[in-house]
Amino acid sequence: MPRIPFWIFIVLAVLYFSAVRVDIMDIDASQYAEISREMAQTKDYLHIYDRGNNYLDKPPMLFWLSAASIQCFGATNFGYKLPSILLALLALFATYRLAKLLYDEETGRMAALILGCCQGVFLMTNDVRCDLVLMGWTITGVWLLKEWLVNKRIVYLIGASIAIAFGMMTKGPIALLAPAFALGSDFILKRQWRNIFKPAYLLLLIVVALILIPMSIGLYQQYDLHTNKWIDGKTGISGLKFFFWTQSFGRITGENSWNNGADLSFQLVNMLWSFLPWIFLFLPALFINIQSLVRQRFRLSNEQEWLSTGGFLLCYLAVGMSKYQLPHYIFVAFPFAAIMCAQLLRDFYALGKYPKLERVLRITMIVAGNLLFTGVLLILMFVFPANIVWFILWGLSLTIWLLVLRNKQLKAKILWIGAVVIILVNFFLTNHFYFQLMQYQVGTVVGKYIHAQQIPADRIITYRMHDPLNSLHFNAQQVIRIFENGYVPSQKGDYILTQEDGLKDLQSRGFRLSMVLKGDMFKVSELTGDFINIHNRSKATSVYYFLKVE
Repeated sequence: MPRIPFWIFIVLAVLYFSAVRVDIMDIDASQYAEISREMAQTKDYLHIYDRGNNYLDKPPMLFWLSAASIQCFGATNFGYKLPSILLALLALFATYRLAKLLYDEETGRMAALILGCCQGVFLMTNDVRCDLVLMGWTITGVWLLKEWLVNKRIVYLIGASIAIAFGMMTKGPIALLAPAFALGSDFILKRQWRNIFKPAYLLLLIVVALILIPMSIGLYQQYDLHTNKWIDGKTGISGLKFFFWTQSFGRITGENSWNNGADLSFQLVNMLWSFLPWIFLFLPALFINIQSLVRQRFRLSNEQEWLSTGGFLLCYLAVGMSKYQLPHYIFVAFPFAAIMCAQLLRDFYALGKYPKLERVLRITMIVAGNLLFTGVLLILMFVFPANIVWFILWGLSLTIWLLVLRNKQLKAKILWIGAVVIILVNFFLTNHFYFQLMQYQVGTVVGKYIHAQQIPADRIITYRMHDPLNSLHFNAQQVIRIFENGYVPSQKGDYILTQEDGLKDLQSRGFRLSMVLKGDMFKVSELTGDFINIHNRSKATSVYYFLKVE
């Protein structure tokens, strides 16, 4: 078995933290950042508001953590992203400990490295949302429950209860269901009925319920006591029912009106990129595990484990049955997928199984790595043309990659090929691609200018802006007024942010305006072919104007 050195995880942590150079992205991440900033400003942690309006969508854990961090480090990229990056590192540690319990030390390290080096985790350290925090709490809950079952120490059960409760306060009941799916399926296939009906689970539920009390009080005070409030065009909304039922299970029953037509294959299709480069390992690992279970007539010995495969499959079904899905919803199950991939590598290199499959996957990983390096070169040349320093760094990275390929003494070649290439590629994506991309996010550019010039919010409005502007409020560190049509309440010395049709309308009304800022803008979370091609970029972008009323 290969020895995975600790320093590779330090490299991962450094790369994660380098994401604080990248400004917070519209739409979701910047909205969550602004909610956290307002919470830190008002110090009202029980009630959630978005630009002063009632917010009933996500539970409060991400906002609590980020607001506390912002109070310590300011309303900055670092202040908002720090808790989520720390939870990503917690997810790696919990995955390592869980896989070590299920297999051995080196399988645990491989599982942690696989999880830490999947494309989705790198993306979420740049575009921070609830799912990275959810993943950290959920896999920690699974690990601690398994640790309690093995070592019988009550402290592990209490720790699992806290992690599950925190996960539920991050994104709902899935944080409780995922451990039940993983451990429950394992118990059933091993016929361990006593493990299913342990009285100690009552203690777990009591601790979870107690921890949920502050959030529940906040929801009750903000919504259940004021059923006349309009939320998404409706009145009579119960905050408690929304959190415990409608937001999650209502997407399956149809009680939640959100529906984007996603089917059961949606998450698997998106895993083709979000679980790169390990998707090539995961698919055969899943097939082998299911095939083995069928051959054993759905009965496992106590030495085998179905926790990872069962946890992934049942989480996948729970997410896939929703009528509204986004690609990052499946991230909660990525630690299970990572353990499955590590198990397959263990079969290859410790047990000598499937030599032909290992050879095919090694070649596949080499081809994928070459394509990824070529993609980075194309970005440096044609997407965001770079200076000579970046090409030198690319050449050094390619040299490291070739040394890994040529090292015949290196064990677990598939693991190192995949880890090295995705780390190097994401060094360029984070520090060049995403960094350059954010110059097209109008809210970031104008918001930073407003904050630097200390322009008060009551002297600024946005008019006929067609892009999301959550990043504007966060970077300006104040809520900016928004107007779509009609009367524009401005006077001499005020500032107006608008686009082409808004500028023409203002000029036709006789406004005398001077140009403060002008630039190209684009929805950075919705990349298109025209935008990626620098020669066609003008077709995908529009122009913004930050004007002063004269």
